[in-house]
Amino acid sequence: MGVRVMVVDEHRLLAEALASALKLRGHRVLAAAAPAAGAAELVISRAPEVCLLGTATPAEPGVFEPVVRIKRERPQIAVVVLGPVPSPRGIAAAFAAGASGYVRQDERIEGVERALAKARAGEVVISPQLLQSAFAELLNPAAQPDDEGTRLLRLLTPREVEVLVRVAEGEDTRLIAAGMDIAPSTARTHVQRVLMKLGVGSRLEAAALAARTGLLDRAPLPAPRELPREPQRELQGPQDRPQPAAG
Repeated sequence: MGVRVMVVDEHRLLAEALASALKLRGHRVLAAAAPAAGAAELVISRAPEVCLLGTATPAEPGVFEPVVRIKRERPQIAVVVLGPVPSPRGIAAAFAAGASGYVRQDERIEGVERALAKARAGEVVISPQLLQSAFAELLNPAAQPDDEGTRLLRLLTPREVEVLVRVAEGEDTRLIAAGMDIAPSTARTHVQRVLMKLGVGSRLEAAALAARTGLLDRAPLPAPRELPREPQRELQGPQDRPQPAAG
């Protein structure tokens, strides 16, 4: 008996191709639609047994919000995510949202069929190989040089980075100006540029974002301002040497 399934993917051609392949194998495909503002509503209104949800960015924040809504309003609908090899965070996000399974997008059609049948039966669907690779990455994390903190750091000039560090340390405009030996108006301009580039509305938000992304760990500490030294007088002749007091 075929599964009553709905295919949703951000690439409409891929969704329609998969839907056609499932129809040829005897499944009842209700619709194929790209995920948009009404994707969750469409799935809820059609009420399939299984929703096959495709995504190219399983670790992106908010990507599984449609799953959350579908499971909240129609908990009987099983949602199987179809995507690339995910990070452990991507797998965790999918199941935390309520997904019944995760299938790699390069899986053969027979594997997709098995996943649909298991999901309809209430089983959790994920291949042992996928779990193994996720746990391997979790236990031996690879360096991620292009993470959010590094990306944000690249947006700022060296001077703006120093301003951000000082903002995170709680310095006001006057202290920033004094510490960097610049005018208060210039310091204020630097602060505004930092807020604009980071996409935040206040110094507190900027400090919180910098701390959350680890940006501060990568930023060089501001160099302490050196106080001017008094010039030393050189002794050039007898007239410059201290004279004994007259008795």
